[in-house]
Amino acid sequence: MPSRALTAALFTSLALAQNAQSPVAPQPPGPPIRVQVNEVIVPVTVTDDRGRFVSNLDAADFRIQDEGRDQKIQFFSRDRSQPVVVGFLLDMSNATRIHWKNFQDAAIEMALNMLPGDKKYSGYLIAYGNEAELLVDTTSDSEPIVEKMRKLKPGGGAALYDAIYKACATRSLVKGEPYEPRRILIIVGDGHDTASKKTLEEVLEIAQRNLVTIYAMSTIAYGFNSEGESNLTRLAEETGGRVEYPLNKLYKDVSGYLSTPSDEGNYAYKVGTGGYASEVASGIFRAVGGIAGDVNLQYIIRYIPDIGEKPNTKIFRNIKVSVPSLSTVRVRSRKGYYPANP
Repeated sequence: MPSRALTAALFTSLALAQNAQSPVAPQPPGPPIRVQVNEVIVPVTVTDDRGRFVSNLDAADFRIQDEGRDQKIQFFSRDRSQPVVVGFLLDMSNATRIHWKNFQDAAIEMALNMLPGDKKYSGYLIAYGNEAELLVDTTSDSEPIVEKMRKLKPGGGAALYDAIYKACATRSLVKGEPYEPRRILIIVGDGHDTASKKTLEEVLEIAQRNLVTIYAMSTIAYGFNSEGESNLTRLAEETGGRVEYPLNKLYKDVSGYLSTPSDEGNYAYKVGTGGYASEVASGIFRAVGGIAGDVNLQYIIRYIPDIGEKPNTKIFRNIKVSVPSLSTVRVRSRKGYYPANP
């Protein structure tokens, strides 16, 4: 089980994220969701120049364009308790062995935090090694997911793309998807793929067609690279999510670490010591707080495309979201969508 100190660190991270800007009073629950088949949902994250969440904007502050054409916002929400269905995708390849216990604890904390027992929040678990396997189908109960996570042991290859495809195509759905609840995937792994039948392009398209937002917690350590790093970045950025690198800054302030790694004097924390273990765990749990805070503090925009023509369902349409009155903020959202069949 994660220690009390690590659990406290997680909730501290979440609290800091949620208090980064002026608090917004929770909005009362609205009427049952009603959407049109061609409606596009766009979760949006806004941060200032220091990376803090900007959570006090209104619909009038946003501009959304579809292939350069301004659109009318049909629905807008900044409610912090928006329904979500979260897919936890865990890398069970040999590459995760070194820090597996820490990432296992982090995945458990994410499941407990994001599935508090309320029917508004659902999740499922997919582990991928040589094959992708749906271990727990969609449920609002975190316990079966946590129990499976506790029993996992890494070893073998990595079928990441097949895991993403399985998340989009083979699990049980929740009524109202992908609008309410919206769809989130959280990948815990380094992004490499050695065993999938599907390709990156195929799963990126199915994720975009299913309006899925992808986040990732990279297992890559500081000073190392993975051939899959660009895969994680692309999957996240094109669907409106982001990648956390909890181990990537462990030695960032230590002079000479990469040039003379055998010299113990150049290590901020010696492997195998309490200081090293604590620093690794803290970095991972800060990443957990960052992802959970991002999901909780998103704006939700929906619009019916006004494009002056019948949309081609085979052609990807680019969208752009901006906040014209705030030139220094960073706005993150999905890059586009495939139109739905009429």
